[in-house]
Amino acid sequence: MPKKEQKKDTVSDEELDKMIDESIKKQKEEGRTEEKPKEEEKPAEEKPKEKEPEPEEKPKEAEGKKEEAKPAEPAAPAAPEIRGKEGYDPWKVLIYPHLAEKSINMVELENKLVFIVKKNATKSQIKEAVENGFNVKVLSVNVEITMKGQKKAYVKLPPEHSAADIATRLGMI
Repeated sequence: MPKKEQKKDTVSDEELDKMIDESIKKQKEEGRTEEKPKEEEKPAEEKPKEKEPEPEEKPKEAEGKKEEAKPAEPAAPAAPEIRGKEGYDPWKVLIYPHLAEKSINMVELENKLVFIVKKNATKSQIKEAVENGFNVKVLSVNVEITMKGQKKAYVKLPPEHSAADIATRLGMI
C-alpha cells in the first residue's frame, strides 16, 4: 500500500513544469514577478558549450598551466607601517601571522606573537625579521613543526613592547 500512496503523491516532470508555468502566469497577472528565464534551461545550454571547447584548448593551456599550478602561499600583509627599518622585508622569512584562539590569547596574556614561517628559517633569522620588520626587541623564539608540516614560531616580546599593538597593525585583533 505505501507504493500506491507514493504514486498518488508524486508528480511527473511534465505536470510539475505545467504547475510552475501556471504559477508564473498568475504572478505576472498580479504584477508580482519580473520575467526571468528558467534556471533549468541555462545549465543544459552551458554544459555542452563548455565540454566542446575544453578538449581542443587543454593541450594548448596544459603546458602553461603546469608552470602556474604551484600552490599559492597566503598573501602577506603589505602595509608600509609594518616595516621597521627601511628596505627590510620581514615577509621573506615570515609567511603570515597565525590566527587561532590560542594564538590570540598568547598575544593578550603572554605578550607573544605567533607566525607561520618558512620551513628553512632559523630562530635567529626569525628574530631578526621580527626585530627589523616591526621595530621591536625580541626576548626569545620557539619553533615547532605542525602536523600539517608548517613551521610555527612563537616570538616573545619584552614588557616595554606590546604584542597587541603589533597584532593590531597586522589585523589579527
